[in-house]
Amino acid sequence: MGRLLVVEDSEEDAEAIERALSRTHPLLRLEIVADGKGLVDRLLAADEVPGIILLDLNMPGLGGHSLLQTIRSRPELAEVAVVVFTSSTAPAEVDACYAAGADSYIYKPLNFELFRTVLKGAVDYWQQTRRQPPSGEGSVPPSVK
Repeated sequence: MGRLLVVEDSEEDAEAIERALSRTHPLLRLEIVADGKGLVDRLLAADEVPGIILLDLNMPGLGGHSLLQTIRSRPELAEVAVVVFTSSTAPAEVDACYAAGADSYIYKPLNFELFRTVLKGAVDYWQQTRRQPPSGEGSVPPSVK
């Protein structure tokens, strides 16, 4: 899995994600989009889907919750790990994301070093998980739960 899609409307957060991942995963092909409009159709038409989607929840237009539900409604995208990466820590928000099919829910730390460490851990986990056949046991994905 060498491709990661970031859905993030904040230019500042998108730049921080790009900067962090370029240091920890320089070979990762990173694509950043500012919103989810037309994204699922684009993914379905692509030759290769990303292994991971980092999804912000609070975006204008098609919000992260709606985009997550649309992604999970498409069997063709079932193998894509969707990691919600957001500033919300509300327990109801976390529960709603997992109920909608998120693979992981991660809070965006304000400190850049912690931000980079959290992103590295999430990407490492999902890269490793995608390479191994499911065994029913193993480590738990990064989460605030």
